[in-house]
Amino acid sequence: MKHVLIFLALFFVLGHSFSQEKTIPGRWSEQRASEWNGKTNWYCGFNYIPAYAINYTAMWDKTTFNEKAIDKELGLAQGLGMNCLRAVLQYAVYEDDPKYFLNTLDKFMELCAKHHIQFMPALFDDCSFGINADPKIGKQPEPLEGWYAWAWSPSPGHSMVTNPQSYPKLEKYVKAVISRFKDDKRIMLWDLYNEPTNGGLGNTTLPLLKDVIVWARAINPSQPLSIGVFDQNPRLNDIILNNVDVVTFHNYGNKENLAKQIAELKKYNRPVINTEWMNRYSGSTIADNLEVFYDNKVGCMLWGLVNGKTQTNLPWGHRPGDPVSKLWQHDLFHADFTPYDSKEIEKLKSYTKNIR
Repeated sequence: MKHVLIFLALFFVLGHSFSQEKTIPGRWSEQRASEWNGKTNWYCGFNYIPAYAINYTAMWDKTTFNEKAIDKELGLAQGLGMNCLRAVLQYAVYEDDPKYFLNTLDKFMELCAKHHIQFMPALFDDCSFGINADPKIGKQPEPLEGWYAWAWSPSPGHSMVTNPQSYPKLEKYVKAVISRFKDDKRIMLWDLYNEPTNGGLGNTTLPLLKDVIVWARAINPSQPLSIGVFDQNPRLNDIILNNVDVVTFHNYGNKENLAKQIAELKKYNRPVINTEWMNRYSGSTIADNLEVFYDNKVGCMLWGLVNGKTQTNLPWGHRPGDPVSKLWQHDLFHADFTPYDSKEIEKLKSYTKNIR
């Protein structure tokens, strides 16, 4: 979920000529990836954070994890015919109590399965929209009205990302989570790292990213591994595109921008899935872009479901005192489950009815 409109200029070359980054052993063949993708004719889903959670720490933390609220919201998604969701995990919650964290993931996946939704976990996330770049467990701050994603909490946090001495702890986390669910059919795909280098970290993230790929490959899960292409960083994109089983990407541009990026990514002869889209301000809309995804048989996961404490209806960079528009950037439903735009809901249903 990048906070600048760099996505509108994603006419970059994604070739293998950027660097000498190597493929880590264990990558799926193109044929295996294609066979995996053939299990459904189309993925259509959403990025999920419950309305009660101001950040992903609050989603998973002992003090606030709320099965009933999640159950109701996933029921709403099921009613739309959506078949997958993506959510970021929080290392800090795991570190506090690994047993609790793994059991909570299992409970969450039970709810996903109840509503016929597959889960794409993202193990790490560099994004930061507020003033804190390191997570803290326990009760989280309340929203600061008018500040987009005020209390967003990266995982594991920027201090750990830039400190190699923390990597043994992170390795234990990656291997514990993937090992527990390596053959679980409720897992759609492992998204190893959401927007690495974002939040001002730059290439300091790359050593950890490479290690995460090695750690995940060591477990050899039955589900594919991926990392989303989201930026124009050639070193980053070379690491990603040399090592993913399935190509995933973020795009918040209009339908022309989206179609061009899809055409570039399909050159890699692997399944292509979008893991972040829908920004009404930049022309990334259900009315225009959903057809592009469907016609190209590219899976898509919009941001997000029920508007809540993250205030992601506001545009990126919005601050208290800025003018508030009636136009929402993200999200489909108000907190009372009424649609932001009933025409969007009907459009979604007209496409998801064809999912098998």
